[in-house]
Amino acid sequence: MSITRIDSNDRMSQVVIHGNTIYTAGIVAGDPNTDIQGQTGQILDAIDRYLHSNGSDKTKILSATIWLADMNEFADMNAIWDMWVAKGNPPVRACVESKLAAPQYKVEIQVTAVKE
Repeated sequence: MSITRIDSNDRMSQVVIHGNTIYTAGIVAGDPNTDIQGQTGQILDAIDRYLHSNGSDKTKILSATIWLADMNEFADMNAIWDMWVAKGNPPVRACVESKLAAPQYKVEIQVTAVKE
């Protein structure tokens, strides 16, 4: 089976596809100068774009990992996640507090999905 790498540089790819499985990198907000809800919305929009452009959608997400810079913002992040997640098709999910790559980032999300 072939491996397809999307939006790659010398360090990493934003998406890797192997067979019918799509793996995203940890995605952060394109414009981090906003609150946790704004950053979460930007990330989920990016995930939607990556999935749609590769033959999938959020109903086919198998797993999600969410890193929060401050667990006190868990409820605010979840308010956006809960509006976005496919009803009746929630993935397995882990959410942890972690120091992120730069202080302006409040949230990072990675997903694994299938395509048909």
